[in-house]
Amino acid sequence: MFSLFRKSSGGLLAASGIDMSMPLDSAPYVVMDTELTGLDFRKDSIVSVGALRMTGTRIELGRSFYEVVRPSTELTSKSIVIHEITHSETEQKPGIEGIMESFLRFCEGAVIVGHFISLDLRFLAKEMKRIGYGSLKNPAVDTCVLHEWMSQNRGDLSSKYFNDAESKDLFALAKKFQVPVHGAHNALMDAYVTAQLFQRFINMLITLGVRTLRDLLRIGKP
Repeated sequence: MFSLFRKSSGGLLAASGIDMSMPLDSAPYVVMDTELTGLDFRKDSIVSVGALRMTGTRIELGRSFYEVVRPSTELTSKSIVIHEITHSETEQKPGIEGIMESFLRFCEGAVIVGHFISLDLRFLAKEMKRIGYGSLKNPAVDTCVLHEWMSQNRGDLSSKYFNDAESKDLFALAKKFQVPVHGAHNALMDAYVTAQLFQRFINMLITLGVRTLRDLLRIGKP
């Protein structure tokens, strides 16, 4: 057992054990994405959070999380063009502190998965520290890192999936792995695209000898 998260004020403490010997195809995951006011974590902030639970390769569509929040920094015209969340949509929403506890509870007991997940985790860590929740202890894996590892260790997998010259952004990989994309740059929809990509990766990783969560974290840490 280990501490998943701890709120330094108010006494909130949740603990969850993740068995690192668990097989990939039965392990619990939360696939997540955020939309932001910009990419500079020092001056930008979170606008929305979307996430889905997975058990092994099964995407649990009935267990999703999506919240738009009032960002702590100004929305920019550039970011609005990307995620299409406007001032009028956020002004009546809670700040990130209003949804943080429910999001952390949603993540309990699961490995967090995302594409370029370091960026999301960095913004999340900043807000958790500011609010007083300490740090997120969930292990995390990055689907881009997993793709790079498979590119270098692909064995008998088709080379059509692993061209180093191609873009590694989420939608380029989604197209390559025939994952349909609808509503791009909506946090929940992007999490769903990532979940479908990860679903395909789990089956490929097993054929390459990656069998347990311990193996997965060894090759897929952001």
